[in-house]
Amino acid sequence: MAKRVIVTGGAGFIGSHVVDLYIEEGWNVLVIDNLSTGRIENVNKKADFLKMDIRDEKLPEVIKKFSPSVVNHHAAQINLRKSVDEPIYDAEVNIVGTVKVLEGMRGAGVNHIIFASTGGAIYGETEMIPTPETAVPSPLSPYGIAKRACELYINYYSTVWGFRSTILRYGNVYGPRQDPYGEAGVVAIFISKILNGETPVIFGDGNQTRDYVFVKDVGYFNMMVSEKELCGIYNVGTGNGTSVNELFSFIRTLMNADVAPVYDSPRPGELRRSCLAIDKIKSTGWTFIPLEEGLKKTIEWFRTEHRRKRQ
Repeated sequence: MAKRVIVTGGAGFIGSHVVDLYIEEGWNVLVIDNLSTGRIENVNKKADFLKMDIRDEKLPEVIKKFSPSVVNHHAAQINLRKSVDEPIYDAEVNIVGTVKVLEGMRGAGVNHIIFASTGGAIYGETEMIPTPETAVPSPLSPYGIAKRACELYINYYSTVWGFRSTILRYGNVYGPRQDPYGEAGVVAIFISKILNGETPVIFGDGNQTRDYVFVKDVGYFNMMVSEKELCGIYNVGTGNGTSVNELFSFIRTLMNADVAPVYDSPRPGELRRSCLAIDKIKSTGWTFIPLEEGLKKTIEWFRTEHRRKRQ
């Protein structure tokens, strides 16, 4: 009998790639997404889909009726800058929404959760670069604070109610389907600006570093966790810090574009350096593709989309 999984946020950028891999492996998948940032065209045609907010009071009965072996929880307010502007909304979606998912699972007797956390915003400015999972979280944004609160709630459900939990602290995920207008992924923004003949903007001096990880590699680890029932906290990154200036240079070269960025003032709540230690995830046998290879795949996808929209 096929395994069953609910993927919240499965119409979103990362969630939809995770859904594709579950389908490929023969799982029965129910996607729950309110389509506030997710897109229905991202949802795999072989998955069941329900348009619903994770805060909906009917969520527990949906979980009980579908009866999954695992809930993969990717639904979230994902924009760090929006969390700075609207911290109450961020907390309502990310903290209250997650607790509603957990309570729904408890009522339905489902006890394995995979949670999409953050590897950048949760650690804050830390001296340990690359940063291991054992570093004390010190988030500097409402988004990071909310993700940490969710981790603590999950720890409570694990300790008191016997849940098996897997917390995935993502680096800066990039790749096909990333929304250059909604989620503020810098890779998607740079590529789209260049394709549209617009001038890319770099906030701050561009020397801030991030750990960029390809979305398919993130999806593959979600599958490893699901199939092998891995539990605990895992950084999901590459262990390599790349500056925004370096990233722009890579993209400009790969796109053969003669364009220079303009620089603007830095944004509040953004980290100077973020890079994840990956010893733990590598010990599972997981691997990742190099940044340049991932950027090529991403540029190719965006170019195809750009052509399609102009036809």
